[in-house]
Amino acid sequence: MSIDISPRLLRYFMAVAEELHFGRAATRLYIAQPSLSHQIHKLEQTLGTPLFVRSNRQVQLTAAGRTLVREAPKVLAALEQAVQLTRLAGSGIATTIRLGYTPVTGFDTLTTLLDALREDHPDLMIDAREFFSAEIPGRLRSGDLDIGLALSPQLVDKVAGEILRKEPVSALLSTRHRLADLPRISVAALRDETLLLFPRHLAPAYYDGIVAAFHEAGFPPEICAFEEPPVYAMLARLAGGREIGLAPASFAEHAAKTGTGIIHRDIVDPPILAELSVLWPTNDPSPAITNVLATARRCAEHNKWLRDPPQSA
Repeated sequence: MSIDISPRLLRYFMAVAEELHFGRAATRLYIAQPSLSHQIHKLEQTLGTPLFVRSNRQVQLTAAGRTLVREAPKVLAALEQAVQLTRLAGSGIATTIRLGYTPVTGFDTLTTLLDALREDHPDLMIDAREFFSAEIPGRLRSGDLDIGLALSPQLVDKVAGEILRKEPVSALLSTRHRLADLPRISVAALRDETLLLFPRHLAPAYYDGIVAAFHEAGFPPEICAFEEPPVYAMLARLAGGREIGLAPASFAEHAAKTGTGIIHRDIVDPPILAELSVLWPTNDPSPAITNVLATARRCAEHNKWLRDPPQSA
């Protein structure tokens, strides 16, 4: 059964419970004592139990009244918080944004964006979650996410996006590899190499761009696909010194620092470009999402994320 009790009635009750005197409570609330008595009686009728024992000399709480004294402040505090959060969300000042990011963007790009958001909007809470690129547009459309960072995503209905970062695809390899001494590695030099890359279905357009660059050089790439978490799986495989990993430059730089005996080199002739996009649902015009997008664009401009890749070895 639904019970309709207004916050005003709870505040009236708390005043009487604290004063244990209807006259003093009425004065404190700036209302007439008969009106206060009527409101408390109305609350008791709604709850179906007395809250006070009244006599000519004193007012005492019943067991039910003592329970409501304990619980009413929680209800009022929760309501106040809900109102405050709703107002802040409407103004874009404070809310929680669910941000989905792809693993290879979870280092330089994500950390830079999160730092900038803390500076621009310190009250904004970010719930960052890791997904593969192909998952993110659908999760934005379904309402599971508010903002996405994905490699060459395929947009879906009710989801918009724009390129946030362009960077070279780099090679990750062991210091013992035969190509380790080259400052940059041409696509042609990779003809006989086994390349580590996550499966096509996780980021189709990104995968196809890499394959197209090899066909442009006159041969198909020899790709060994893996689905394990990219950093750990790739570094473990590269430590053997035989295979070469392919990843956006910012990710490759971080991975090389993480793995002992691993280096990274830009791939050139032709350069292979990785494009990271920021995505958002078109049916949510919330100020918080607008603020995140503005900060993301500022990061792109300040950090020159739309730079051109190197053109030659």
